[in-house]
Amino acid sequence: MRILLIIVGLLIAAPSMAHQLKSSVTTVLFNKRTNNIELMHRFYLHDTEHAVAHLFKGKIDIISNKIDQQRFAKYVESHVALQTLNGEPLPLNFVGAQVDGKFFWVYQEAPIPVKIAGIKMSNGALRDLWPSQVNMVNVEGQGKIKTLNFTQDDTWLEARFEQQ
Repeated sequence: MRILLIIVGLLIAAPSMAHQLKSSVTTVLFNKRTNNIELMHRFYLHDTEHAVAHLFKGKIDIISNKIDQQRFAKYVESHVALQTLNGEPLPLNFVGAQVDGKFFWVYQEAPIPVKIAGIKMSNGALRDLWPSQVNMVNVEGQGKIKTLNFTQDDTWLEARFEQQ
């Protein structure tokens, strides 16, 4: 009977714990077809709505107001940076932003430098609002997928590529 009560208690508590972790996922794709590094940042729409309430004054509608979407995208842009392993900045260009189901996406790109051996990346989006925010980055298109996890005090992490 005691085990049954524990199971029922966990089932009741589960929905309240469903999305406690603040997190985002970014894909950094080295697209050899376009010769661009393409960044695709995916945020939970729920987190995005809470963030814009803290970041911007007034009535904000991230779901249907394109201006508010652009404002959040600019915020993300200001918190993400790429460099070569030598520390040379790779300027990112804004491509777009959109709401897609339960996610908010921000897209950026930069030309792929010649003979790049790896990248350094900074991804502080939402980490200034929520110190527990985790930003996971998957680097694809340069050999094996590399994963960077920005947590706690991480500012710059690097992914080194295998020589091809």
